[in-house]
Amino acid sequence: MAKRGRPKLEKVKGEYMELRLDVAEKEAFVKAAEISGMSLSGWVRDRLRRASKKELQDMNMPVAFLDRITA
Repeated sequence: MAKRGRPKLEKVKGEYMELRLDVAEKEAFVKAAEISGMSLSGWVRDRLRRASKKELQDMNMPVAFLDRITA
């Protein structure tokens, strides 16, 4: 018999970040995430990674998450 419930995640995220948005911003983010086939949180993390990687590399600074995630 198959197990019920949510499948276990390989790695649980340990940090939480609260973010306040304008209604229109959230609607646009939700739509963009849907179009890309991603969850909203996955889409936001991906876009934040891209932006932070570029800004930090432009300043010749290390990007802490690159050793764990293929960016």
